[in-house]
Amino acid sequence: MFGPETRGLPASILDALPPEQKIRIPMMPDSRSMNLSNAVSVVVYEAWRQLGYPGAVLRS
Repeated sequence: MFGPETRGLPASILDALPPEQKIRIPMMPDSRSMNLSNAVSVVVYEAWRQLGYPGAVLRS
């Protein structure tokens, strides 16, 4: 679940989720927000990396 670029998810939704189900993308202090599609890409790539890149095509 991803929230709007400008403010993220509402506190009511965040409060309903246990800590182990939340992911935070680190950002520089002066950055206002991350583009939603970029945030999704970062999370999906990191999940795929942690799984060992199953299904990836090896190139020689």
